[in-house]
Amino acid sequence: MSDKNVSNAGFTPSGIKGGSLASSMMSHEARASGGGVSSGGPTSTLQGMGARGTTHSSGFTSSGISGGSKASSMMSKEATSHGGGIPRGGTTSTVQSISMGGKGGRR
Repeated sequence: MSDKNVSNAGFTPSGIKGGSLASSMMSHEARASGGGVSSGGPTSTLQGMGARGTTHSSGFTSSGISGGSKASSMMSKEATSHGGGIPRGGTTSTVQSISMGGKGGRR
């Protein structure tokens, strides 16, 4: 289910779909960073998954983050860099939210 959710959000093998949640996220992230989308941020992470057509191999699943996965490592590093918590709108929470069918933590 999470693969379909990422695709439905507009992260596809052929790129980010115009007018989608993905294009809105990309625009928001680019404006916030002065014009570019950073490697390792929510947009680039989700687009990488959309291009491959899979989120499960990274550990972002419809039932949560898989232990011992790339996703759990990402979550641990993000929590450490933020004093122990995962920020709303951060990479981990946004990717997990979208993989579960949500709209991410950014609006």
